[in-house]
Parts: sequence; structure tokens; C-alpha cells
Amino acid sequence: MDDDERVIRRRVGDTEARRANRGWWDADADDYQAEHGAFLGEVDFRWCPEGLRESEARLLGELAGRRVLEVGCGAASCARWLATQGAEPVAFDLSAGMLRHAARAAGSSGVRVPLVQADALALPFAGASFDIACTAFGAIPFVADSAALMAEVHRVLRPGGRWVFSVTHPMRWVFLDDPGEGGLTAVHSYFDRSPYVEQDERGVASYVEQHRTLGDRIRELVGAGFRLLDLVEPEWPAGHRETWGQWSPLRGRLFPGTAIFVTEKPATT
Repeated sequence: MDDDERVIRRRVGDTEARRANRGWWDADADDYQAEHGAFLGEVDFRWCPEGLRESEARLLGELAGRRVLEVGCGAASCARWLATQGAEPVAFDLSAGMLRHAARAAGSSGVRVPLVQADALALPFAGASFDIACTAFGAIPFVADSAALMAEVHRVLRPGGRWVFSVTHPMRWVFLDDPGEGGLTAVHSYFDRSPYVEQDERGVASYVEQHRTLGDRIRELVGAGFRLLDLVEPEWPAGHRETWGQWSPLRGRLFPGTAIFVTEKPATT
């Protein structure tokens, strides 16, 4: 963080959050891929820094012949993996910088999927046009009205379709983003929904991340019409030594870092 930027907790609307995060990810795309691209792979589907792969977890169900929407795709490694499994994926992201890396990886890997620049709160797709929707840490923490995002995903899914997403485990909000000993002491209220905001000396936000409790997420999903099938909290694997931001072997062996919500749109209403 630059010297003229500071961290604050304050309410942020969707317009400000959209502008800040699109700018952040456009500017940070190269550094993000340089740091995490090898772990994520060009054609792979990892749900979280713990390393859980969809090839092992099978949270999305049957993939062959299914139309799949990757929400907040980043460089779209997940969508490319889905294509190799016989799915028909479409990947979208708000950030042109991240989509540039997605296009580049399509060329180097030879696996191409449709890429769309879009806002998760106004999906440019017809209703009931996908069988599955998924995201690994995309979009959801970066919008103020995540309940509206859930409703949009519900709209574009066919009856019986699955919506599976991973986010930072809500209990992590209690701790500092520190992978070491400093990240083991509770310092924030779990019930404080004020977003984490990085802003400049003029008060202009450059990065915004939202917090919701587990109960909040479930109410958003139920309110949108989804049925919760499972809540997966991946354990830190033995022998996994990599640190990713606040994720580390030290913290991972004590409490969860990721929550994966497995839901479906009921086949009948």
C-alpha cells in the first residue's frame, strides 16, 4: 500500500465498490498472476488456497454437456478446466485486466472458452440459460449488494441447476490478515459488517471487500430461492507448505480459511 493510502472500515455503495475494485483488479492483474498463476494453473479448478480441486471434490455434479457460468472468473483457469471435462463454460469478469490474462492463457493452453466483461449485479444472459454457476473467490466479496448477486444467479440458472461458490470463511473477519502469530488473536467483531476499504488521502476508495456472517449468506441464498445442500470447510492438507496472503499452515491447522456453499435452484417451485 502506498504512503498516501489508508485502511478504514466504512459503508460503501455498489457504484463506489464497482469503480474501486475494477480499477484495483485492472492494475493488479499482472502482479496477481505473477504471484498466484503457478498455483492456480492454466487449466485447473482449485476452490481455495487450501488447494482443494474440483476434480477431487466433485461439488458441481455432472459436467458433460452442461452449460456452466463462471462468475468473476479472473484468468478463467476454472472455466478452461471445465471445458476439458465436456462442459460448455462461459466465463465473465468485471476486470479487463484479468480477462486479458484469460485470453493470453487460452492461447498458451490451447483451451478457449467464451469470455465476457460483465457486472455480476446485471448479468447479460437470458433467464434459465445455464445448468451450473460457480466461482472460486470471485465477485461475491466485492459487491455491496450480494443478495442481488444471488438473485441474478438464480435468474440465469435452469430449475435444478447448481450454484457453488467459495469465499473467505466469515470467521476470518475476526482476525488480522496476517499468516503468522499476529493472525491468531481476535481483534474485530464478527458481527461488524462494515467493509474493509483501502482509500487515498482524498477518501476515494481503491479497494473494497465486504463481510457477511454465515447466517447472512444462508439468508441471502434462501431469499433468492436456493436450497443449501452443503457447506464445505476445507481442512489444511498435510504437507501443504504454501502461504497465500493470510492463508498459512499455521492458521490452517487451527481454524478454517474457506467456506464453500453448495446450493441448488429447486426443480419445482
